[in-house]
Amino acid sequence: MITLDSLRAYGANVEEGLHRCMNMEAFYLKLFDSLKGDTRVDDLQAAMAEKDLDKAFEIAHALKGIYGNLSLTPLYEPIQEITELLRARTDTDYGPLMAQILEQKQKLDELL
Repeated sequence: MITLDSLRAYGANVEEGLHRCMNMEAFYLKLFDSLKGDTRVDDLQAAMAEKDLDKAFEIAHALKGIYGNLSLTPLYEPIQEITELLRARTDTDYGPLMAQILEQKQKLDELL
């Protein structure tokens, strides 16, 4: 079960996330239920493997909003970076960023 303490240990900016949720702890924690079984990071990885940068951008942009609103800094930062690189259609090796995203998503899934 996810708790504020486990989110802090993960690296989330809990105070910022709570502020977005009008300091309603139960509501903030309930939002994490929607992340259980979420496959969008896998979808992002697949789009990247297919070199479908348009689809990858759409997925990354959606994830940026989700992780940003929940103040999940360890996931938000690499997602934000990959989103901006995809927006600019930067020709680069996205592998290290995807590895970081996958690692952080696995850690989050363990909390959920």
